[in-house]
Amino acid sequence: MTYETIFARGLSGRLEKKNMGFGALMGWVVIVLFVCVVVKPYIGPLPFLSLEQSITSGLEMFMSTKEGGEPQQSWSSIEPIKVDNLTNSRSQVYEMYGDIIRIHGNSSTIFVPSIQQHTTNSNWTTKPYARLDDNRAMKKVREFTIIQTPGNLPHCTRNFTSPAIIFSTGGYAGNNYHDFADVLIPLYSTSQQFHKNVIFLVADIHSYWTYEYKLILDNLSEHDIIDIDKENEVLCFPRLIVGLKANKELSIDRSLQFPHISTTNFTNFIRNTYSSGRKSVSNECKKTKTRGPRLLIISRNKTRHLTNEDKVANMARSMGFKVVVREIGWEIPKVAKFVNSFDVMIGVHGAGLTNMVFLPEKAVLIQIVPFALDSAARFYYEEPTKGMNLRYLEYKVSLNESSLFGKYPIDSEIYRNPDAMRNKGWLVFKSIYMDNQDVNVDLDRFRITLLKSLELVCR
Repeated sequence: MTYETIFARGLSGRLEKKNMGFGALMGWVVIVLFVCVVVKPYIGPLPFLSLEQSITSGLEMFMSTKEGGEPQQSWSSIEPIKVDNLTNSRSQVYEMYGDIIRIHGNSSTIFVPSIQQHTTNSNWTTKPYARLDDNRAMKKVREFTIIQTPGNLPHCTRNFTSPAIIFSTGGYAGNNYHDFADVLIPLYSTSQQFHKNVIFLVADIHSYWTYEYKLILDNLSEHDIIDIDKENEVLCFPRLIVGLKANKELSIDRSLQFPHISTTNFTNFIRNTYSSGRKSVSNECKKTKTRGPRLLIISRNKTRHLTNEDKVANMARSMGFKVVVREIGWEIPKVAKFVNSFDVMIGVHGAGLTNMVFLPEKAVLIQIVPFALDSAARFYYEEPTKGMNLRYLEYKVSLNESSLFGKYPIDSEIYRNPDAMRNKGWLVFKSIYMDNQDVNVDLDRFRITLLKSLELVCR
């Protein structure tokens, strides 16, 4: 029962009596005192007692709202932004939340309100691409300036309620390996926590790139992509991640990633995105013309070409494999379904092996490792197969199987000490061992590798 109800009933009762005596009046005084002293603490503040507070709040609300409905930022309303620095050796990453984060895309500037006690600005720059230690790649990435300031914040012209992620498709994007290792896998890792309710702000955007990977991007975000480089307006978000979380080449370190997702989560996502069909290889294949294991040989026509691939293919057919030799194209939806249909995939070290992300689990990847490329082969392709639940075999090319043999004097340092060439710089090493080397495998030795793969998929 509220104070107003008690008062109204008492007043109504007294009006029915024509004569109000002194005793009755004193009775009412006792009742009122009782309500004020005993009942009031249990029924909360009375309307007329909270009137001043209501008026004050209304004035503050009115004064803090500019024409058009956007709240102006005053120190009584700004909350300090929390900025988490998640940078590692692979990628610069900053996560911001707590109040409104403003982005002026055309000038590549991010404005972050700081607490009132900070009287000076704190500025730093970042490039949102996951190849931090590669200067050549990072030169092709747009730089953003983050300004943490106690005032002079620009007004929002477009407000969003969903969080956003800024990343770049500059760098080496356009190369099959780097599309996945530098952008798509890190983007998957960074965006999964939002369950598609996240906006992608893409710098250095290329229309062919977003078109090629449209299905993946659409399955990661339910919102339209924003070309942040062309935005002249001030875009405002409640939460912002600048950069992509990356910790391993072509894979995800589950122990370092929250939420705790893995590389197999990503490959399952890829299979679902492209409706590839097979999640895993069946071990019940039979070496017959109709049910032999399917083997794909990825052809390379420019560098690191397998010069006797036709002989390798014929030998594999004689062993019971159903063999296809093909150079992989760029129509990703078709490539994903095509590669998923194979049990074994063979390729010389190079970006074409990235298509292993489309293989079913328990498939076999055979990497042909050219002379002097052992460490690169292990780092970029062997290690990631573990997270993808693939079986891995490799064939190491000897010097006499390499086209480098005979090009240089027999005692050349190029043969004796490839590490010395690496110490002269990546471009020197690359020009010798990657750009000018083809391979011609020994068929008897390679047959042993094929037998191992046959045992793995058919046992």
